[in-house]
Amino acid sequence: MKEKPLAVVLASGGMDSCVAAAVAAREYRLAFLHVCYGQRTEQRELRSFKAIADYYNSVERLVLSFDFLGKIGGSSLTDRSLSVPPGNLHRAEIPSTYVPFRNSLFLSAAVSWAEVLGASAVVVGAVEEDSSGYPDCRREFFVAFNRVISTGTKTGSRLRIETPVIDLSKEEIVTLGASLKVPFQLTWSCYQEEEMACGTCDSCMLRRKGFAGAGIPDGISYAEQTVSSKTT
Repeated sequence: MKEKPLAVVLASGGMDSCVAAAVAAREYRLAFLHVCYGQRTEQRELRSFKAIADYYNSVERLVLSFDFLGKIGGSSLTDRSLSVPPGNLHRAEIPSTYVPFRNSLFLSAAVSWAEVLGASAVVVGAVEEDSSGYPDCRREFFVAFNRVISTGTKTGSRLRIETPVIDLSKEEIVTLGASLKVPFQLTWSCYQEEEMACGTCDSCMLRRKGFAGAGIPDGISYAEQTVSSKTT
């Protein structure tokens, strides 16, 4: 039997990248890449990343430190002098949890490693509809980045970014993940707590909305048990 090609999965430890990994596993062998960048829940996300990489029997794994993002600042995820805003899934403006141009940096590292490994793809769990309006989670951003890869890498167009969940809602991601037996209990989404998810930040609210809509148990606990009306 011919060996599957290799893909680098850019894995945060969250549910979206975990489902993206499950989709990719049907076609690829997986190498998992995680970036620590001084975020509030860095250690908890790293723990989830390691557990998920174990679950999918990753052939390679790499953890990088981008602590310079904390020095650059500008985000409440990395700057403790800024408060993580209460969740509001209907706000028009981009929230302070946006880390300026973060995905371009993560993708650059992933593409570099993919070239070294001879991988065919970089898999990213970006979601456009339920992404709090982050500009580097849009389909057009990844289309543009694929042009950069084609122009600026040795392997050119043979290496591509794949975004298997980008057009899905959180509810659809949960449903798809459940069908693929994704270990949601290993994932972490909270922006600000590492012991028990707060339940009230944008990321927790999006996650809870997805599981509630899909009618599937979440598998993790929240400090705030009541789902706010702002999620609907």
